[in-house]
Amino acid sequence: MKERENFLHEVMLREKPFKSLCQEYGISEKTGYKWKKRFEEEGKRGLLERSRAPRDSPGRLDEDTVINIINLRNAHPAWGPKKICALYPKMHPKGLTPSLSSIKRVLDKARLTRKRKVRQGDADSASRLRRHIQPEECNDVWAIDFKGWWISDGEKCEPLTIRDLISKKMLAVRLMQSKDTEAVKAVMAEVFRKYGLPKVIRSDNGTPLCAPHGVLSLTRLSAWWITLGILPDRTDKGRPGQNGSLERVHADIAAEVEKKVPGGVAANQAFLDSWVEEYNSVRPNEAIGMRTPDEVYRPSPRKYSGDYDAIEYPPGFLPRKVYKTGELSVSGVRASLSTALSGLTVGLRPLGGGVYEVFLADFLLGTMDFNLCCFKPLDVI
Repeated sequence: MKERENFLHEVMLREKPFKSLCQEYGISEKTGYKWKKRFEEEGKRGLLERSRAPRDSPGRLDEDTVINIINLRNAHPAWGPKKICALYPKMHPKGLTPSLSSIKRVLDKARLTRKRKVRQGDADSASRLRRHIQPEECNDVWAIDFKGWWISDGEKCEPLTIRDLISKKMLAVRLMQSKDTEAVKAVMAEVFRKYGLPKVIRSDNGTPLCAPHGVLSLTRLSAWWITLGILPDRTDKGRPGQNGSLERVHADIAAEVEKKVPGGVAANQAFLDSWVEEYNSVRPNEAIGMRTPDEVYRPSPRKYSGDYDAIEYPPGFLPRKVYKTGELSVSGVRASLSTALSGLTVGLRPLGGGVYEVFLADFLLGTMDFNLCCFKPLDVI
């Protein structure tokens, strides 16, 4: 500012040529004349630095658009600018759609954006994930898990969640009164009837989905999946990120539903049903190109019509029913297999010398040596 004042003072003295003064002060003649004109019109105020933004921007958002953006954000407090940008043309099809950067700018100025903390990644997480079955189509892999519980009006709300990994569709979010096998099986049978059967179900190592200390970590529930032609796939212990698709949904439920709905289990389930409907049919998902899960998902062609009364094995196999004790018998010799399979019929394929491969439906579980009464499971089903 002082330099500009000195320049104008010398200009008014007219002791030096204008061009020479501009060179002395390191400015162009155009800039010199601009300062001179501003000084003549506005005095010293005209020498202040001015914004370089255009006075009239054709891309500037009108008031109605700004209000629409803020209203959308207030209606969906957990949604970020990308989801708002994808939803805007659906909610306001007749107007111009603001750009993502414009929506970000509006939400930032309104202090409606949330800053996301980035955690340091695990160096070997990618290699661990590659060890697990990766889906390519809808119903290749479903994820299942229990979300942490909360209390509403003295009642415990503990959701069981099931999700298709390709379409991101939430197939079920059910508040459970019990986590035992029969309760979970009833919910899953309902989901199977509605959407068909997946090829794989991924879970963590918690009960009743997994028995970490049992043979092949099988439970009665996961053994039931196998009889239906579904392969259990489990995350490594202490690695919840390997079921990260559900962990992300659980974070959304915690932010948008948990402890926010009075009225106990019934009211929370009704709210969750509406939340799931919006999640599947309205909420854009970045992982599927800002489409909604309902736009991507297709039911499985493998239909569920109930459980099998019996499992038949090919010729040459010895069918054996597993006792309540988890044992099975060949030629009067009993050997322990797993109580998770009690009541089910396994197929034994002879390898010779009293050694058999043990199948449950289509899946090889391991080998049984009746000489040593010893079962050797596969490392992975």
